[in-house]
Amino acid sequence: MTFRTFPKAELHLHIEGAAPPKLIAGLAREKSVDIAGVFDERGNYAYRDFLQFLKVYEAATQVLQTPEDYRRLTLAVLEESAAHGVVYSEAFLSPDFCGGGDLAAWREYLHAIREAADQAEREMGITLRGVVTCVRHFGPEQAKKTALCAAETADDWLCGFGMGGDENAGEQGDFAYSFDMAREAGLRLTTHAGEWRGPEEVRAAVRDLRVERVGHGVRVIEDLALVDELIEKDVVLEVCPGSNVMLGVYPKLAAHPIEKLRERGIKVTVSTDDPPFFHTDMTKEYEGLARVFEWNEDDFKALNQTALAAAFCDDATRDRIAKKLETA
Repeated sequence: MTFRTFPKAELHLHIEGAAPPKLIAGLAREKSVDIAGVFDERGNYAYRDFLQFLKVYEAATQVLQTPEDYRRLTLAVLEESAAHGVVYSEAFLSPDFCGGGDLAAWREYLHAIREAADQAEREMGITLRGVVTCVRHFGPEQAKKTALCAAETADDWLCGFGMGGDENAGEQGDFAYSFDMAREAGLRLTTHAGEWRGPEEVRAAVRDLRVERVGHGVRVIEDLALVDELIEKDVVLEVCPGSNVMLGVYPKLAAHPIEKLRERGIKVTVSTDDPPFFHTDMTKEYEGLARVFEWNEDDFKALNQTALAAAFCDDATRDRIAKKLETA
């Protein structure tokens, strides 16, 4: 099987975290922005652990200063995704990095991102949809500004709301107001949980924020009663195996619980998270799962059907993407 050309759907991708290092380095030179410490001697992103990863991530975004920068970023990210067979992608977009949470500025950034997405769909055949995310360690008050940006621009393209950032900052329930605002605007909901904190973090996400998808969520395997609860509530996990291994959540792919979760009956999808940071892409993710867990073509087809069913897009888009996935 040629994994690179196998049609894929990806649900967990941070737009800034997917920025090719060469793009960020080039923008830094253009703007004379000092981002010393962001790269290693080979030009790759450099960090030691999760907290430093967050600092490097935010340092790299310093060069993304205008809507035009985000247009170029979106095209570069989608070009890379399309090269690895991705036909449908949902990207996390943060108004905090696109105008500091100001609604007027956010509209301009969003327009530029959507222009790039339209161009990529015409030229590369990849469909993008946006999921606005607040940043957990920026706090609940800033999250309200982010949620307002999301609510005011919600439509068939901007179809979801979620939360990323440091899982150890505050509690899921602290952000209930923002998630309620997004839900009332018709947005579908997801949040990062169960990557660094244990199963209780996922339980809190489902209980307090009423999300239908959980980013990562892998540590639910430590609480089989919670696994059964997620199955009953039809909660889908956005699993990022390469990210989990690179950040040390698990020592190697063979120790990752994705296969156990799937065998138990929980719905899992596979994504890259922040691919250049974790030296991964969707081809490598598929190759690893085939090598370590002996997943075959039928497994990957089922994986993509799960992802498409869990996607936040409208039904017309879903039907169109389904035809592309059927060519696998």
